[in-house]
Amino acid sequence: MFINHFRVGVVPGVTALLLTAALTGAISGALTAPAGATEPLPDPWYMPATQRAAQFAGFQQTERRSVIEFQPFRAELSATLPGGAPVRLTALNPRVNSWFILETGAGNEARAFHLENAAPDVFVISLSTGEAPAIEITSGNGRSTCRPWEGELQEAARSGLPYAPICDQQLYLRNRGSGSRSARESMAEFLRGYVPFGESIITLLKDTLYEDAYLQTSEALDEAEAGAAVEALGQAELRSHPVMRSNLRVDLIGTEEGRMEAGSWYAVQDAPGVYASVMQPGMVHPDILNRRGEANGLDGVENNADVHLFAFDLSRFEMGYELGTDHPAVTWSPRPSGAGRSGLPGPDGFNTLQPLAMTGMLSPVMTDRVAAIFAGGFKREHAAFRSGPMSQSNSGHHYGFMVQGVVLSRLQPGLATLFTLDDGSIQMRTWQEADNALLPRIRFARQNGVALVEPGPDGAPVAGEHVRSWMLGNWSGSAEAQLRTLRAGACIRQADGRQFLLYGVFSSATPSGMTRTFQSYGCDYAMLLDMNALDLTYAAIYTRQPGEEGFQTFHLDRRMAESDTRQRDGTMIARFVEYSDSRDFIYLLRRQGRE
Repeated sequence: MFINHFRVGVVPGVTALLLTAALTGAISGALTAPAGATEPLPDPWYMPATQRAAQFAGFQQTERRSVIEFQPFRAELSATLPGGAPVRLTALNPRVNSWFILETGAGNEARAFHLENAAPDVFVISLSTGEAPAIEITSGNGRSTCRPWEGELQEAARSGLPYAPICDQQLYLRNRGSGSRSARESMAEFLRGYVPFGESIITLLKDTLYEDAYLQTSEALDEAEAGAAVEALGQAELRSHPVMRSNLRVDLIGTEEGRMEAGSWYAVQDAPGVYASVMQPGMVHPDILNRRGEANGLDGVENNADVHLFAFDLSRFEMGYELGTDHPAVTWSPRPSGAGRSGLPGPDGFNTLQPLAMTGMLSPVMTDRVAAIFAGGFKREHAAFRSGPMSQSNSGHHYGFMVQGVVLSRLQPGLATLFTLDDGSIQMRTWQEADNALLPRIRFARQNGVALVEPGPDGAPVAGEHVRSWMLGNWSGSAEAQLRTLRAGACIRQADGRQFLLYGVFSSATPSGMTRTFQSYGCDYAMLLDMNALDLTYAAIYTRQPGEEGFQTFHLDRRMAESDTRQRDGTMIARFVEYSDSRDFIYLLRRQGRE
């Protein structure tokens, strides 16, 4: 069953109202009062326990339905407008409090709009159902109302902006993004004129919720912190550590002109918590390379192919995930056949995300905190198993994904999964059936094949079970069907009480070469992301000078800059941040209160 209630969290200068929920045997029917209030407020998204349990049970079935009907935690509020037209607001996951569907009218007049809460930790969204219905927005500063169906929604839709502000900029209408030059320039102009939003919402967030987010402490303290993280990361376990000239353009602390000792870590200038490293798989120590039964041998090309890595100290970052305008889709992959395929429109019962609108870019509210972005993973065509046991069960094990607590493709057992929970923790592991109990707590998730590195029988990390098997690992290859190709992957590592996320781009590697590299860096769990092209393995970090607006973009491989675009005047526009893209991406935001 499902509990659905509010929790109040106090941050400097503002009371953040958060929706919480969990599978349990009870239902809470009240909104916890804000600081200073004496009576609890009714929970607008209350649903009886039996109805909530039935809805979750329905989610677990495989049947034809819409993506909205698929949502296990959705809740609805309905009303009638003065003219008699119906209006309905659906919270796709009230606990996460981020995505909503607003439906107006009936029959030929019916319209559906995808809304996003500009600040889910600040604003609680609901629909009043009296004689004059309105969207209600509650925060620690009080309650406001708006009626966007009285023209504001239509104007926002005509704007073509991926995130069009409505309701005093407290909500966005999400419009499907466009990658055309005119749309990119319009969005860049909007961001540069609208962010940081003057005296509006972002001022509130900066002055309260994110107070001191970019406060700079003394240089000595910064260096000490960076040194402690570098010490915790240590060196990769290599046979030798020669000096290499990296393909990075970013300034690194402790080295000049791109000269880096192989396997060592260097703090990135003006990007606290971000570190860089470079190596080649042939440098991995023989004690790792010669472990029998774990991975295949590496050839001469792979041995000498550069690997560039970023490491992120996760105590400083929040992680999120966003779909591209086109990928990954929710249609069938052509790979499964026979028992792995049904007559449904898609593996989860639908083949379109409409009326949801995928923007393919970061929310403008997050621009001031973005620290890094990297490409998400395989598009749907390649995101299922062609052969082997996984191709014949669970509809071919299409790789699953969730955004803002909304299940867009079911998370499948046996697949490597990177996800974020409601407490902000970031985890990476092989998904199991029992992990479905975590679904009410998941905010973002992305699956991509099977593990490169995983815990062994004694808990120590070993090569993934299917690293050596082309078929069982579903590893794909280049357009020329070569297993060795450009690949990207990520891993999670615990070191001296710190958790790090590593992202690596392998200029020419097999799954075995990736596995040996991640093992040499001490990874606890590692997974493949995407491959074959620099725009599909894209990784960028964003540095800021203290006291200055804007950011500079630096790529893990300098050639990735070609994936960004320019305005007609030559000004660079950052991919995923300042314009929409067709591909999905994972992003890291600086945690509030960290420099």
